[in-house]
Amino acid sequence: MTKKVTILAMFCALAYVAVLVGRIPLILFLKYEPKDVILTIGGFIFGPVSVIVMSFIVSFVEMITISTDGIIGLIMNVIATVAFAVPAAYIYKKKRNMISAAVGLLCGIFLMTVMMLLWNYFLAPIFMGYPREQVVKLLIPAFLPFNLIKGSINAAITLLLYRPVITVLRKSSLIPTAEELSIAKNGIL
Repeated sequence: MTKKVTILAMFCALAYVAVLVGRIPLILFLKYEPKDVILTIGGFIFGPVSVIVMSFIVSFVEMITISTDGIIGLIMNVIATVAFAVPAAYIYKKKRNMISAAVGLLCGIFLMTVMMLLWNYFLAPIFMGYPREQVVKLLIPAFLPFNLIKGSINAAITLLLYRPVITVLRKSSLIPTAEELSIAKNGIL
């Protein structure tokens, strides 16, 4: 349990650093940062509940340190990360292979995009100080492509980094090997 908490804290710290140094402007005022990659990899290892916990922690720390978006930014960050990473982690947890990971990530891209369109419709007028009609005009030309691009980048990087990260963690004895998990699952240990 201590190892798990330590690794989850490490993933939170790495995700926060990714926000600090990895922000890239994409569309209008919308910026990409790779924190969801790190949190999704954590979700692949420890499951969807871990994603929810890590998302709240990272978004809260971001809110009180570097964000100017306040509580609405925290809410939007949590919704986006959870919508992307939880389906991916859930599907991957059911069957741990590359196809499940890809299917989960595609579901995550779709769900995040839909959720962010919906929540931007409701919260962006408050957050941006624009009339709702102006926000509606941005949904398709700005928010839709941004979330599709962000989700696709996150999915691609997650697929590229997951194996190397899991290999390093296993070689460092920070997480059990596949053989150890199989033995524990079958009740041999």
